[in-house]
Amino acid sequence: MTSWQIVRIAAGFFVLMSLALGLPGSPVFHSQWWLAFTAFVGLNLLQSGFTRWCMMESILRKLGVRPGC
Repeated sequence: MTSWQIVRIAAGFFVLMSLALGLPGSPVFHSQWWLAFTAFVGLNLLQSGFTRWCMMESILRKLGVRPGC
């Protein structure tokens, strides 16, 4: 698996997890503050789309994960 695939899988998981924990109608609702984490992930995805740099991808590459195309 390449670094960009791991980043996208992790981002998708984080968004779904934070929505489940932050939406009042969810069976695993904890606090609406989890929606701030959803916004954080979205802002990071937006930023990486414009700058072509992602901190998580840089960390994964330093850990030896193969870069993607």
